[in-house]
Amino acid sequence: MNTRLALALAATLGLALPAYSLTANAATTQSAQQANPFFAESPLPLHYPQFDKIKDADFAPAFDAGMAQQLQEVEAIANNPAAPTFENTLIALENSGAVLDRATTVFFSLIGADTNDARKKLQGDYSAKFAAHSDAINLNGKLFARIETLYNNRAKLGLDAESLRLVEKYYDNFVRAGAKLGDADKAKLKAMNAELANLGTKFSQNVLAEVNASFIVVDDVKQLDGLSAEQIAAAAEAAKARKLDGKYVIALLNTTGQPPLTNLANRELRQKIYEASISRGSKGGEYDNTALVSRIMTLRAEKAALMGFPNFASYSLGNQTAKTPEAVNAMLGQLAPAAVTNAKREAADLQAMIDSEQKAAGKPSFELQPWDWAFYSEKVRQAKYNFDESQLKPYFELKNVLENGVFFAAGKEFGLSFKQRTDLPVYHDDVTVYDVFDADGSQLAIFIFDPYARESKRGGAWMNAYVSQSGLTGDKPVVANHLNIPKPPAGKPTLLTWDEVTTTFHEFGHALHGMFSDVKYPYFAGTAVPRDFVEFPSQVNEMWSDEPTILANYAKHYQNGSAMPQALLDKVIAASKFNQGFATTEYLGAAMLDQNWHQIGVGQIPAPKDVMKFEHEALVKDGIYYAPVPPRYKTPYFSHIMGGYSAGYYAYIWSEVLDANTQKWFRENGGLSRANGDHFRKTLLSKGGSVDAMELFRNFAGHEPQIEPLLEKRGLTTGAAAK
Repeated sequence: MNTRLALALAATLGLALPAYSLTANAATTQSAQQANPFFAESPLPLHYPQFDKIKDADFAPAFDAGMAQQLQEVEAIANNPAAPTFENTLIALENSGAVLDRATTVFFSLIGADTNDARKKLQGDYSAKFAAHSDAINLNGKLFARIETLYNNRAKLGLDAESLRLVEKYYDNFVRAGAKLGDADKAKLKAMNAELANLGTKFSQNVLAEVNASFIVVDDVKQLDGLSAEQIAAAAEAAKARKLDGKYVIALLNTTGQPPLTNLANRELRQKIYEASISRGSKGGEYDNTALVSRIMTLRAEKAALMGFPNFASYSLGNQTAKTPEAVNAMLGQLAPAAVTNAKREAADLQAMIDSEQKAAGKPSFELQPWDWAFYSEKVRQAKYNFDESQLKPYFELKNVLENGVFFAAGKEFGLSFKQRTDLPVYHDDVTVYDVFDADGSQLAIFIFDPYARESKRGGAWMNAYVSQSGLTGDKPVVANHLNIPKPPAGKPTLLTWDEVTTTFHEFGHALHGMFSDVKYPYFAGTAVPRDFVEFPSQVNEMWSDEPTILANYAKHYQNGSAMPQALLDKVIAASKFNQGFATTEYLGAAMLDQNWHQIGVGQIPAPKDVMKFEHEALVKDGIYYAPVPPRYKTPYFSHIMGGYSAGYYAYIWSEVLDANTQKWFRENGGLSRANGDHFRKTLLSKGGSVDAMELFRNFAGHEPQIEPLLEKRGLTTGAAAK
């Protein structure tokens, strides 16, 4: 693992990798190393991981030996008697830690995609050790002195632009990691990082354990009225898997809203599912995360103060495109009034639907509640646009969406082609693997696709790289997309909702960012860009999901291949801004909650212990509280902000400003074409983090980003947004 990955681990896990020294002992024999698949590069194509040979018992020896090896490499760099040069310091650091890099890349990928008890134990055992290892590198005084010398003399080194940026980024990251602190403060920082690492691991494991434990058992199939036959069959299978034969199980996802709420007619069951969802992590017991949250936020505020910042948000945002909490607050504050106004307008329509239905049934009406929103918004959608989601799903079979939609669009835009291969090992039977070929026929990458939800997999959707592109080594990318689509019963097709279709396009936008990387240094490869920029290319890729020529190629009935009727397509597009008040409000609630937690200053610590009271008061203060629309994530299961998105959940909407501008650029320049795709690839997607993010955007679009396209896209150009 090179220093870049050490820093990435620190950011992702809330940790920093012990200032302790490991040496390969006699027990680590040469034969044992030869048997361990992490001690040498994988011989498979593009160094694809040897999943069939990797055992859980391989990780700890590779971690231990890998950390020891990298510390030896770092010591050799730091104590080199020769004057520091770009090659003997930074290039040497970029090439360090290969064993640890391979082992941790696979390990943390599997922790997200397919964890088990052994892996969870390893995560707990090593989180603080990894934090200390990272500190041992970042706080090495002799190493930093060499980096600082290069930084101070960078104008005289005769470096190209990417190499010069590498010097500047290494210096900045070492300073931000505490390299300039005195010895006493470095000791404090190490202790904080170790504790944060352990707390972050415990938080994430609690979230996964409780979401799996919080399933709802239904005794009578009549209670499932509104669900499709396939959904009911899946609920029966889920019950059977839990030895509850004859019953039905509604599993939860790690979001506030739950998919069955859209269709379930039984209001009492909807309420039960919703309340089980929002109470996670805050109802006492072994999975309660509130004490962890309070301690984590206290430590983060103390860490920020130690580093000379007023709060953790200020510290965290300093190397993002937003730069300051004030800039984030201003943008979120500009959007919130319009979002809530639109949500209340939508709620009035839902309440009218409720009143009308209850009156027609001769029953008293009731007030709209959060567990009613999805159900009645679908009814209003049907009434307004004369279609419902169930009409769409037969046209969105998963493999067809992927190969004839997502891949087809990449072919039209960039000239890519894809070929499934079955000879490479996979870590789970759900996984499919594809070779990716560039327009000239050369291999560009390998793509791993893992679509289904399972108990061993964390919630959400994400992309990761098993192998990152590197000009130093000649490595080409191996990237993976992970979704959480409910798996249908055996023999049944996987039919997607429209949201799942757009998510598939979205995640492949991240994959393209990784696959198109064309940089010299691993530090800058692929998605190694500011957190509030990384969602931008993926959001752009969503635009092709309803582009007519793309949609016509994949929106075909899974039984007879008939095309989706144009009238239905027109309704889908017309309804694209429907329910955007809700969608924007639930997102902003989470984003603003994140900022409130991370803008706690040192004078306000310890952080509040009554986590739910703080959450409620923060939402009210920011004008984003609206009872029928709770935040997308409530604090005790808000995994993003306990990991790599601490003080950074705003990044999705920040990136969406760039996305909306980019969609406008494509429309004004002829839409989907190779010329436009090649321009996007050349000026932005291929550059990774080797150029300042906003400079990349300007190079692509030719102007500064403007907020108006986002307001239009989100349907926020009326009411409060127009002020």
